[in-house]
Amino acid sequence: MKNLLNTNVCIIGAGPGGAVTALFLAKAGISCILIDKAVFPRDKICGDALSGKVVSVLNKLDPTIIERLNTSPIQINSWGINFIAPNFKELKIPFKMNYDVNNSPIGFIAKRLDFDNFLVNEVRKQPLINFIEGNEIIDFVFKNDGWKLSSLANELNIHTKLLIAADGAHSIFAKRFGNTKVEPEHYCAGIRAYYKGVKDLDKDNFIELIFFEEFLPGYFWIFPLPDGQANVGVAMRSDIISKRKINLKKSMLDAIENNPLLKERFKDAVLKEDIKGFGLPLGSKKRKISGKNFMLVGDAASLIDPFSGEGIGNAMKSGMIAAQITEKCISLNNYRQEIIQQYDTEVYNKLWSELNLSSKMQKLVNYPKLFNLVVNKANKNKVLRETIICMFDDLDIREKLKHPSFYLKLIFSD
Repeated sequence: MKNLLNTNVCIIGAGPGGAVTALFLAKAGISCILIDKAVFPRDKICGDALSGKVVSVLNKLDPTIIERLNTSPIQINSWGINFIAPNFKELKIPFKMNYDVNNSPIGFIAKRLDFDNFLVNEVRKQPLINFIEGNEIIDFVFKNDGWKLSSLANELNIHTKLLIAADGAHSIFAKRFGNTKVEPEHYCAGIRAYYKGVKDLDKDNFIELIFFEEFLPGYFWIFPLPDGQANVGVAMRSDIISKRKINLKKSMLDAIENNPLLKERFKDAVLKEDIKGFGLPLGSKKRKISGKNFMLVGDAASLIDPFSGEGIGNAMKSGMIAAQITEKCISLNNYRQEIIQQYDTEVYNKLWSELNLSSKMQKLVNYPKLFNLVVNKANKNKVLRETIICMFDDLDIREKLKHPSFYLKLIFSD
């Protein structure tokens, strides 16, 4: 016999975006159904870095969650980024000037297998969240005042007034009803590997972004993890991969084996599992991310940062906003488009300046000589270095990087 469930809100996808949406709704006293095709814990291919944006959203939700994460063995604290230019010069940028490793960190690194399960365990504590695992929703029909959802084996039917799709880059719902499609110039392909025994990882767990010329405008990354492991990978824009006919896996392994910057560091490193690929829908253009009784969250809304590749923070931020709009719909008993479309406005008010700027920075990175110049000058100039550090918190400062006058000043500065 089919299970028939009725709800005001159904969230598809229990990754960080979907889980946070459900948790914010529970905090507001609103019940919901949260459904995922997987059974947790499950792997999610990702870079595994958790930015200050993640910390900020969790603090707004419940500061004790960050306390639990901070003491959990699934993560290590991270204090900054090490940018390595095409000329192999390094520029270490802490997330905060004069940071103290004895204080609470601004960022973390944790395998998505563990972090997503950590959030799902927070979900399991909430009686207002009906969490359903191992059921894939594949059929969506809009009827009267909401959506009728059916699972793969048709053993589960759900009627919901509001649907929140947070089911990732390959969201079935987003493709069918959000008019989402893969646009190579706004899409990134990546591969991820887990290694153990990579040498010379940063003592304060700075993540490494290495801009080898062969991967521009993308990058090679090394992110330290607990238990002496490291997340290692490469990401490039899909149109560039196609144009250059690049085999990302082969290119990454060639770099590890032959590049003088990596060869010795990986000499005794052991690959712990198969190398896996994934797609990243970039937030380098504005899209419509809501519609008739629905909202798209996170990767389903194509909100990944075009420069850094960060998706978790933006997914959680959009989930928080989706919960706010949902609360408004329920309090007014009004699910009309004029209410729901406020979601698009709020998301882009919060994220578009950064996404647009990151898109421009992604294009600038394609000029290796310019990148080398910035790194060389920043290593010699304390004021410039501190300006770049402040970029993490101040978009107005980051805005300077897209203006030619900034680079002219660099060229003629001491």
